[in-house]
Amino acid sequence: MARKGKSGKAAYKRVMLKISGEMLGGESQKGIDYTWLEAFCRECIEVRDTGVELALVVGGGNIIRGAQATQKTGLLNRAGADYMGMLATIINALAIQNALESLGAETRVLSAIKAEAVCEPYIQRRALRHLEKGRIVILAGGTGHPYFSTDTTAALRAMEIRAEILMKATKVDGVYSADPKKDPKAKRYSHLSYMDVLKRRLSVMDATAISLCMDNKMPVLVFSLTPRGNVMRAVCGEARKIGTLVDEHAEESREG
Repeated sequence: MARKGKSGKAAYKRVMLKISGEMLGGESQKGIDYTWLEAFCRECIEVRDTGVELALVVGGGNIIRGAQATQKTGLLNRAGADYMGMLATIINALAIQNALESLGAETRVLSAIKAEAVCEPYIQRRALRHLEKGRIVILAGGTGHPYFSTDTTAALRAMEIRAEILMKATKVDGVYSADPKKDPKAKRYSHLSYMDVLKRRLSVMDATAISLCMDNKMPVLVFSLTPRGNVMRAVCGEARKIGTLVDEHAEESREG
């Protein structure tokens, strides 16, 4: 459970932050928007400076999305497309690492797919040690296996590094009863249970990721990364103010 954080004081000791590859692409959602990347990395460093041990999982959708690539062309099989997507996450992880280090942060990239010329192999104990030393750890290469999303990767790694919460940063400020772009009457949920998410097929994370979090009692926060300072607000315990918190005993509540 999250502890109530005082202003500027972190409510968590260790956090898993998941962002999509599309976020790195900025408005176009393609390639890498370096202005956006710098602002994001500065915020990560601010969070690290509060004493939070921060791990990141980044998607590869700004370069390729495996499932979509398979659907759009008969040239790619799902496994091959997924491996391409995993390699894309390594590219994004290296971009984040270089940006963070140019701003003075100490980092490590650990990948489930071997790429020893540019990053370390993912080993749980190694990841934990880097976090304990105050390094920002960027986890790339997905799970190392096809058919699993980076949402599932984030859930799995959050459990392995013993994070206190999994935070999924998106362009939407939480989970809604309907698509807010299409339905002006859509309501934002501030608090949901895992079962609510699964039964209603709400757009939080894929079912595998949510089930994994439910089985291991890992709280999930879905929030918007767009307002500057939201990552800090999230780690300071303002989850329900800025997004949707999903946990095992949530009583459904909606914001007007």
